[in-house]
Amino acid sequence: MKTVTFSEFRKNASGVLDLVEKGESFRVLRHGKAIARIGPAQRRGARLAWKRAGLRLVVAGASLSRAVLKERRSSP
Repeated sequence: MKTVTFSEFRKNASGVLDLVEKGESFRVLRHGKAIARIGPAQRRGARLAWKRAGLRLVVAGASLSRAVLKERRSSP
């Protein structure tokens, strides 16, 4: 990650953003302290991890609903 001061970023924002578009990341400093990170945006097709479908849990044996129905039928 490259570092750029806020004043340098203001003077050359177009150039910095061109590099970001090519995949570079920058940390912007003001008075020696980091105030921002600038990096490439996610691709349109990429999905956030929390939006992706998770793994389905498969348990061997009868399903709970079938077990409940069987129990109800066998009760007087």
